[in-house]
Amino acid sequence: MITQKDLAVKSLGECRVDSPLLPLLERRERSYYNVDESDRVLFDDTASALVARGAPIDEIPGFEPAGPRRKIYFDPSKARAGIVTCGGLCPGFNDVIRALVMELHFAYGVRRIHGFCNGYQGFIPKYKRPVLELTPQSVSRINELGGTILGTSRGQQDPAEIVDCLERMGINLLFVIGGDGTLRGAQTISREVESRGSRIAVVGIPKTIDNDIMFIDQSFGFQTAFSVAADVIRTAHAEAKASPNGVGLVKVMGRHSGFIACYASLAHNDANFVLIPEVPFALAGAGGFLEAIKDRVRSTGHSVVVIAEGAGQDLMGAHAGADASGNAKLGDVGVFLKDRITESFAADGLELNLKYFDPSYLVRSVKANPFDAVYCLRLAHNAVHAAMAGRTEVVVSRWHGRFVLLPIPLAVRDRHTVDPNGDLWMSVLESTGQPQVFG
Repeated sequence: MITQKDLAVKSLGECRVDSPLLPLLERRERSYYNVDESDRVLFDDTASALVARGAPIDEIPGFEPAGPRRKIYFDPSKARAGIVTCGGLCPGFNDVIRALVMELHFAYGVRRIHGFCNGYQGFIPKYKRPVLELTPQSVSRINELGGTILGTSRGQQDPAEIVDCLERMGINLLFVIGGDGTLRGAQTISREVESRGSRIAVVGIPKTIDNDIMFIDQSFGFQTAFSVAADVIRTAHAEAKASPNGVGLVKVMGRHSGFIACYASLAHNDANFVLIPEVPFALAGAGGFLEAIKDRVRSTGHSVVVIAEGAGQDLMGAHAGADASGNAKLGDVGVFLKDRITESFAADGLELNLKYFDPSYLVRSVKANPFDAVYCLRLAHNAVHAAMAGRTEVVVSRWHGRFVLLPIPLAVRDRHTVDPNGDLWMSVLESTGQPQVFG
């Protein structure tokens, strides 16, 4: 049960500086949107949930709204900002960097903006990573490129060394762009800042193409990712239909969460089977997946299978070790399933023309589509508003369509996954016609 205490946002102190946006926010003929400090965006969005809490309105939990404030904490003329991108590549990295720089420079008048290269390594002296001076001129066209101009890396670094670097450089606004592991790192940085009594705002912008950060309607890059994956599924469908007993097998991203597999499959409605980590499946035997795909090919002449990279790991045995981010190493379920399908068809004397697609790095490295480009810009603007107002250890979220401030400890408490009993998975079952369970 989420309480108001869980949603409380940390602040560096009272906001006493007039915002440079004040003329826009208090225009006589038309005042533009700004944050009412006493307002909240309610956590629950249904009447039944509110009734179940049985509490008066002032005790109903709600998020602090994101957006510009009339008073801010930092004096823009004395502020210095840092930006870092971490984790795997994701569409929209450069859009966020560009929007942060433009908003800091033009809206608030912050002139000293630094880009730290290769993730958290960029703060650590032993790596000798460069620090870039970011200006409107240097970032003006980067949104047309995939990847990140700052580079990235995985894994945590010593928060004490990171804060040492921030203090040496006089940085008091730190923008961290990344997923759940990156946000955990941001939390340790914020705690180190707090333990020293320093005044550095640490604000996150949520990045993960898996869409697996809790209490966020959607992370940036996700829509671009599933759009690219959907085009690959359409290609797999064309290949499968063109050959006798054709099977198109597509492996997409999704270590623990099957959102890309679900949304990409629904986009063109070409998939016959969708396999995700949240829904275990049996491979062999009566009612197993292999029998189901053979029945499908016998009846229609072709089939398209979409599998998330984290699905079916229990079928391949243990895989020791972890990557630099601390994630358990996965077996290659795409190749595994390709081999099992091939063996099963051969055992039954069935012809098979199987085409295997793994668009993982294509999905990661493309530039953001128009929707994500707009979303990145709005997340970045709200991150700047939050940081300038002295909010810290917080990530910008969108909840029920509204931009809000989400405390990082809550964002990393758990992982957002597809609900096997929810409406999204129901839509997948309706679209594919696959059995509710295999086995």
